[in-house]
Amino acid sequence: MEKEQTLRILNALANGVHPATGEKFAADGPYQHPDSVRALFEAMRAVEGGAATAPAPERKPAFPQSGSGSRWSGEEEQRLAAAFDAGESVDALAHAHNRSRAAIEARLVRLGKMDASAVTSPLRYPPTPATQPARQGG
Repeated sequence: MEKEQTLRILNALANGVHPATGEKFAADGPYQHPDSVRALFEAMRAVEGGAATAPAPERKPAFPQSGSGSRWSGEEEQRLAAAFDAGESVDALAHAHNRSRAAIEARLVRLGKMDASAVTSPLRYPPTPATQPARQGG
């Protein structure tokens, strides 16, 4: 299997999308567990670099109450969806939620607010022709 294909498959799984069909996984599925998602992204980094990365040294987070890597609460998802529907940019949402742009885009795809083909973060999984586009904002 080629490196590019491997990365596409891993990225699809990490973003909660079946790599062959484009179907979204259930929210309580094993691929959506935070540890599974982190492991898939680590595997992508390993494939890109040819080897697994060394554990990151302990450091203070950039944001005192960073949401990075933490579970999404129902209330946070509602705030995200409402702000996106109101026209907030993905970058503004990432800053407001103390999460990465990729995390915001993945959550918006999962909430049906953004089509996977609109995701701009690197290594996104290309949608299949069977994928129906989601409503874009408003």
